[in-house]
Amino acid sequence: MQSKGPPQVKKSEITGHELSRIVDFLRKLRTPFDTGLPTAKPDVYWNIVLELVDAQLRHKPIDKSGLIALAGVPYSTGNRMVTRMIDDALIQQVPRGSGLKTHFLEPSDNLLAAFMAYATHVKQHLAKTFGLRRGSEANEYYFGGSYFASQIISPIKSDDIEGQVLNDIQFLLNDDNYFTSMRNMWSDFRNDLGRKSSFELQRLPDLYENSRKVFAASKPAYDVVSINMPWLGELAEKGYLAPLDDLVNDAAINALDFHPSVWGTGNWNGTQYGIPLYCTIEILAARRDLFEEKGLSYPKTFDETINAARALHDPANEFYGIAWNGQRGMPIANSFMFFLAACQKTIIDMPLRNQESWHFDEFEKLKLKINTEDALEVIDYMKQLVAFSPPDISNIDWEKRINYFMSGNVGLAYCWTMRAARFEHELSSRVARRVTYLPPPSRRAQQISAPIGGFLMTIPSNVAPSRRRQIMNAIAWMVSPEAMKAHVKNGFPVAPRFSVCADPEALASSPIVSMVDRMARRNELVTWARPPVPQFSIIEQALGQEVHNAVFGGKPPQQALRDAENAMFAQMNHQART
Repeated sequence: MQSKGPPQVKKSEITGHELSRIVDFLRKLRTPFDTGLPTAKPDVYWNIVLELVDAQLRHKPIDKSGLIALAGVPYSTGNRMVTRMIDDALIQQVPRGSGLKTHFLEPSDNLLAAFMAYATHVKQHLAKTFGLRRGSEANEYYFGGSYFASQIISPIKSDDIEGQVLNDIQFLLNDDNYFTSMRNMWSDFRNDLGRKSSFELQRLPDLYENSRKVFAASKPAYDVVSINMPWLGELAEKGYLAPLDDLVNDAAINALDFHPSVWGTGNWNGTQYGIPLYCTIEILAARRDLFEEKGLSYPKTFDETINAARALHDPANEFYGIAWNGQRGMPIANSFMFFLAACQKTIIDMPLRNQESWHFDEFEKLKLKINTEDALEVIDYMKQLVAFSPPDISNIDWEKRINYFMSGNVGLAYCWTMRAARFEHELSSRVARRVTYLPPPSRRAQQISAPIGGFLMTIPSNVAPSRRRQIMNAIAWMVSPEAMKAHVKNGFPVAPRFSVCADPEALASSPIVSMVDRMARRNELVTWARPPVPQFSIIEQALGQEVHNAVFGGKPPQQALRDAENAMFAQMNHQART
């Protein structure tokens, strides 16, 4: 009998991460009763079910002795209960290996289904008790998220940071508006102790190359380095990043306040190496005024997007249907991966759900999924988009597509939420208050998959351990609800924290904040569109060349995909030999 792996939880019921939180909640709720009331004693069935489900969620095999020990009951009592549950088909036995007579224990499908129904009831009842939602759907809020009371977060104060961090921390960051704003906020509060010269901001391609040099150096030039989320696997596997678990436990960072799909972007094989500073979601922006004027429906599929772009396209008047990233290299490689995600597919063979149970060491020998029918369909979609895009689409990157939309020259634009905030807040914008923000269209009205992007704050492993605690205090201040709310109110809809999403003032600052929060609670945000495996940069580089050749250079798509895979394997093999 093969192990089932972690329970596959339906989106409409409850997520695996929520289920893990509910198990912990139920365990802590019962313990004071068992230990504090006269003549009370542990409920053997209750404890065995909780520990069995918890072991399954954590992807940790458990045998009978281990299960009974965790249940905290006498062995004879626990043994009788486990035997009875096996006889009743509530527990199944999984052989440890071929030829072995011992077994691991797992909950049966029926027991899992019954427990999830119970957990969903618990979630619904707590939501109703605390008045957190309307209606009866449990997935209208996220269990464990800081929705209680929807408090208004206090303004950020200088004494939140003074005296808690070192005076000479050096930062290497991405060159974008958010990091510029963060640098200015830090310098304002730190005065001469936090000069702007302490911060170096670099463009994304330069940041990747230079950060690797910083990490590999014998002496650290920087104490904090921001890394793009997909780079995590490569840098962690090379030993470049300091593990942060112990530092996080002692710092003012509540991991449970981050949506797990966001917090998990900093975790590699069970160790936290990065703290999410901000998250940004790939969405579709639409000119609401033009859609209403032409009586168009907002697109939900690839075909509907093409039809809407065609209806809006008016090149004679220098107005175009849609803008997206078509530039050779990183931009078009990311477009390809995001469109593939809209087909519920990704670039390597990996499970697309239960992120908390991923073990990336299992992907050491990658099985690529580049040369596929789904990938061919994505390239066909991109070629159709070209017909209704600006004439220089083959050279449009993240900045150019935003400028096209913000200047009023296109009707639709794929964009990151972080950059889309400029539509409403920049004085030069000609589309303010005329934009509707939509989830990324799927291939054929499938499950929505909105890719997550953003940056992680990391500490290089070559930084002295004696400095790391105060460096972590600086990171904690930068990712605090107070700092994030200040950025949200200044036009940066980051909101990876439940408490920020629940703040009425933050919600009122941008429609993007509430939209992303809704998608997060519906489990529509995905991190697997750009899996952070160590070979990611190799995959991205090959796609950036060959997809561009297929979309704009006339190369047969299947040949381009085949050449991309061959280039990836060749580079991976070269790396393995050196």
